Amino acid sequence: MDDSKTIRSILVRVLREMRFECHEAANGALALEVLARIQRPEIVTINWQMPVMDGLELIQRLRSDSLYRDLRLLMVSTEQDPNRIAAAIAAGADAFLAKPFTDEAIKRKLIELGAWSVAEAAASRSAIRVLIVDDSVAIRSILSATLCDDSEIRVVGTAADGQIGLKRVAEVAPDIVLLDVEMPVMDGIAMLRELRRIHPRLPVLMFSSLTERGAKAALDALVAGANDYVAKPKGSSPEDVAVRIKTELIPKIKLLVPRLSVDSGKAPEAPFALPQRRPRTEPIAALVVAVSTGGPSALAEVLPAFVSKKAPPILIVQHMPPVFTSHLAERLTKILGLPVTEAKEGQILARGDILLAPGGMHMGVMKTGLGVAVTLQSDPPENSCRPAADVLFRSAARVWGAGTLGIVLTGMGRDGLKGSEAIVAAGGAVLAQDEFTSVVWGMPGHVARAGIADAVLPLSSLGVEVAMRLKRLFR
Repeated sequence: MDDSKTIRSILVRVLREMRFECHEAANGALALEVLARIQRPEIVTINWQMPVMDGLELIQRLRSDSLYRDLRLLMVSTEQDPNRIAAAIAAGADAFLAKPFTDEAIKRKLIELGAWSVAEAAASRSAIRVLIVDDSVAIRSILSATLCDDSEIRVVGTAADGQIGLKRVAEVAPDIVLLDVEMPVMDGIAMLRELRRIHPRLPVLMFSSLTERGAKAALDALVAGANDYVAKPKGSSPEDVAVRIKTELIPKIKLLVPRLSVDSGKAPEAPFALPQRRPRTEPIAALVVAVSTGGPSALAEVLPAFVSKKAPPILIVQHMPPVFTSHLAERLTKILGLPVTEAKEGQILARGDILLAPGGMHMGVMKTGLGVAVTLQSDPPENSCRPAADVLFRSAARVWGAGTLGIVLTGMGRDGLKGSEAIVAAGGAVLAQDEFTSVVWGMPGHVARAGIADAVLPLSSLGVEVAMRLKRLFR
């Protein structure tokens, strides 16, 4: 039940994939009419804010009726106020799911409520459907053979250029597209742009060799909406290529197309709670940003909301190799109209600086007689990363303390969690990207679930929140 036809269509699609028969209603009054003429349902999803009869009133009506008193009721709402959510639960909702939501979040919630079993989840799991678009016959052949050796992956089609690739997408409905950059007829970036127009959330992995030309093309693709890239193996034996596919490519495919865990021994993941914090009055001295998978497009969307020549220094750790970070700095400079540069050892920070950690080097900050300076180290990786956001965040907490604002965006793993804890312990604040708008909700998810984020926001709202805080607290 939801007054938004779009939300209803999303829920219906996911629930039908789970083999539920679905009935719809646009408000509470219509929902009562539907319930009166159908068999007792397994579950009712209920939006809060609606005309005629809202979700809270419907819940109260159902709980007062002996026929529906023990019916499973899931409230699905944009409501953020913990007190209001608690009121919905007190009124009789069995659980709450925040909008926007992911398919996996819906499935997890239904398992928690007992409306869908672990056995049914296991039965519904199908192989990840992969489409390969590459003009190299050899690469297509090796990819197909190696990927199909994995029981969780199925290659459903191949194409030699982007134009054919778009036709194959319509024909085979893949879960993910492996896309070459340089191809005849229609190259990978042109195909990607058209793909994003018709399939905005279909995962896309780009191929690119770690060369100047390849890195620049891959960067353009990542900013245009590709989810991630892989270093395209060249000049290696088929055996070496197969090993790299198994160790680097397959894990990324499974990361970008997650399958619901069916581990019956695993306890349901507890929902995160936002901390109750005092209003902040300390001026913001610097912003530190952690980002990984999906980072270039996320940075291109969020930074324009708050960068300026008068803003405090912005220091960014994006997990990328050296060749890529220099091109990312150039690309962001064009988007922002302000210089974005790779940080240099000993550089004294000033207002308006936007610095990117060089690939392969940890970036930190330290106080000097001239001001706050950048430090670069080639120390061992942390969280399997170099640069690592934890290194930057810890040093920022030591130097700026309560004046530090940390931002954790989309990315795989836990990098940024320990550093965010250090920022909060020093009196600073941390913001995290939400699950729905993240390509991978690893880094921001760990921060959110740890309860140390001031706010967990969609990417579009996150930039606005930072701008508002700067306007209020920066001087």
